[in-house]
Amino acid sequence: MPHRLKPLIIAAAIAAAASLLPPAAAAQDNPLLVFAAASLKNVIDDINGAFSGRSGGKVVASYAATSALMKQIEEGAPADVFISADVDWMNYGVQKKLIRADTRFNLAGNRLVLIAPKDSKIAEVKIAPGVDLAGLAGDGRIVTGDVRAVPAGKYAKAALEKLGSWSKVEPKLAMAENARAALVLVARGEAPLGIVYKTDADAEPGVKIVGTFPENSHPPIVYPAALTAAAKPEARKYLDFLRSGTALVAFEHYGFTFLVGAGP
Repeated sequence: MPHRLKPLIIAAAIAAAASLLPPAAAAQDNPLLVFAAASLKNVIDDINGAFSGRSGGKVVASYAATSALMKQIEEGAPADVFISADVDWMNYGVQKKLIRADTRFNLAGNRLVLIAPKDSKIAEVKIAPGVDLAGLAGDGRIVTGDVRAVPAGKYAKAALEKLGSWSKVEPKLAMAENARAALVLVARGEAPLGIVYKTDADAEPGVKIVGTFPENSHPPIVYPAALTAAAKPEARKYLDFLRSGTALVAFEHYGFTFLVGAGP
């Protein structure tokens, strides 16, 4: 059954799993603030609802490009939990002592795909060395996240370089502020092709996946999670919840690979 056809099933599974957890001693007066990569919105919204139901506390999520979120934390934003779309920005936070390194773990994984508008005449594209994405786009643009900072864009550039296609694609590239913004441009038909995460493409009925990038063409897509240096004490319970069976059900429903236990 396709992912998007099971919202009631996943909601029931999360609610049932959350109900088995012991309630928190008391509701928190101040909400926990979670900074998460834009591509995690659907799954983190579900997890936050389940966690709030169990703890009685409130969780507020802020979604944007990982790079923008880390810069906000660096400027003093009072985030409690940071979930990055790549290891580079998490490493940056650790180096700047903005992240509690001892709380860091790999949470989820993803795939990089090529998308087109759902009514596009472009069919299956074999993504291999020498693939001519520039020619496939014709007079249009190929949209992805900003390749200079946004993880989705960085993964896309790495893949295109590995495949020998970067020099031809670069002049046709349109860079969006995050992966979800790139997705929207393709869904609206404003770009004939886009390079985004598979989970985003699965959740957007206005696009279709026409190709999948080989996993060895770019660094592994990993979402690490950790507490910030300024995190409230109760944020640790939320981080533990991200490792739970409830979180596993949610991540797998949305097409992510659950990586808890798969390495530091």
